Amino acid sequence: MNKPLHALAVAAILAGMLPGCAAVREYAQCGYQGCPQDVRISSEVRTLLARHPALGPPNQIYVQTLDRVVYLTGQVATDLQRQTADSVAAEAAGVRRVVNTISLEYTGR
Repeated sequence: MNKPLHALAVAAILAGMLPGCAAVREYAQCGYQGCPQDVRISSEVRTLLARHPALGPPNQIYVQTLDRVVYLTGQVATDLQRQTADSVAAEAAGVRRVVNTISLEYTGR
């Protein structure tokens, strides 16, 4: 294997490991339940999302907070709902950033 390709492979592996380092640090500091501010932020985001009937069932939105970064996952029917969930989550006190990986419902044939 040539050196540039080997260096690129090592860099890609290390880049993939970095988000895991934050999770390990968070676990070491606060335990399995997470840090109190992250638990509070997740709870507040869920409360704010519940105030928007358009985001309710059959939509499924899951909230997880790690080091004040809110991760949204799940599935909604429209892109507007996806964007609404993102902006609502950003309104919670203490949120540093929102990572929105909510997918759109598949309406195939």
